Amino acid sequence: MDWQLSDDAQPAARVPAARLADPASTHAAATDARPVPVTGAWRPGDDPGDRRFARIGDLAVEAGGTVADAVLAYETWGRLDERRGNAVLVLHALTGDSHVRGPAGPGHATAGWWEDVVGPGLAIDTDRFFVVAPNMLGGCQGSTGPASLDHDGVEWGSRFPRVTIRDQVEAQRRLADALGIERWHAVVGGSMGGMHALEWAIEHPERVGSAALLASNAATSADQIAQNTLQIEAVTTDPGWLGGDFYDLPGHAGPARGLALARRMAMLGYRSPHELNERFRREWQSSVDPLHGGRFQVESYLDVHGNRFTRRFDAGSYVRLVDAMSTHDVGRGRGGVEAALERVTSPALVVGITSDRLFPVADQQRLAAGLPTSVSGPEPVVLESGFGHDAFLIESRRVGDLLATLLG
Repeated sequence: MDWQLSDDAQPAARVPAARLADPASTHAAATDARPVPVTGAWRPGDDPGDRRFARIGDLAVEAGGTVADAVLAYETWGRLDERRGNAVLVLHALTGDSHVRGPAGPGHATAGWWEDVVGPGLAIDTDRFFVVAPNMLGGCQGSTGPASLDHDGVEWGSRFPRVTIRDQVEAQRRLADALGIERWHAVVGGSMGGMHALEWAIEHPERVGSAALLASNAATSADQIAQNTLQIEAVTTDPGWLGGDFYDLPGHAGPARGLALARRMAMLGYRSPHELNERFRREWQSSVDPLHGGRFQVESYLDVHGNRFTRRFDAGSYVRLVDAMSTHDVGRGRGGVEAALERVTSPALVVGITSDRLFPVADQQRLAAGLPTSVSGPEPVVLESGFGHDAFLIESRRVGDLLATLLG
């Protein structure tokens, strides 16, 4: 439902025709001769880049089944102090990964997604804090997920079980134990990462010093589930899906078209109508009238991002992670949302965005009203921004100021 890579999180702009290279679109100019890979997942044998790996054992999941010998990929910055009290957990959004900062290069398709927030002298100051960023369970950038090899040497594929936000937080808890971190100075997350941060604060309040919940919610709404369902259908109805067992197909024979379509659909929730209307209007991509075979600028913009996505993500992971978002309800089995929020004991920063149509401000109002420790009281901090949901990535200075205050 959101993306978190630096080049994707830039304000919408005109797209030069030369950059259109999406084999999943019959309208895109085929300027890139490289075949679309059957999966964009990181695989053992690929350059690890800055990743580290923690084996967290067999993990029984809520929906039934077990992820055997699970692994979490993660990256770190800064140094853990002698008291082990300066660790900050940074949790990525749906299609993000552990590469919060650092250049693109071997092992990392893109540069860090929060370079203006995490680093020396920045809001999450790596001269002060030991920052840990894991790739979530079910992801495709080093953590165990559908594209990972099971013990039989074959990808998990359709055998990878359904996972929930709570399962993913349990995996993160085991990572914290492996690193010897008993209590986080802060847990920070936006969008899906905010779901994880909230679950940490509810399930493990004694281990969370403070929590930042950016553009997130307490329970996925019917409207959000509906959008998730359509994206999953876009992938699973692609003839190349094969029930999730497509990994031995050659290149573009996999479900690239469905995955690119799901990405295009999702992007409409990430940006605001105002931004798209102001930047693209009804302008053409080229001199060819759309009535006579041409494309509108906004269509080409979606083409580019659909193409990028198929080259860096995995269709199996996308289906499992979007489904995990739909399971999110902190009140499940806890007496309802409000009763669950009452469990939080750490200071909590709740941030909403005026133009967010994916997780509207009403979601953050419910969070702030229900959290006894909300640092802004019963109302969230609301950022005026025209960038929609992705403003928590784009408005780095303003978000950074809020986080710096929370972290002290």
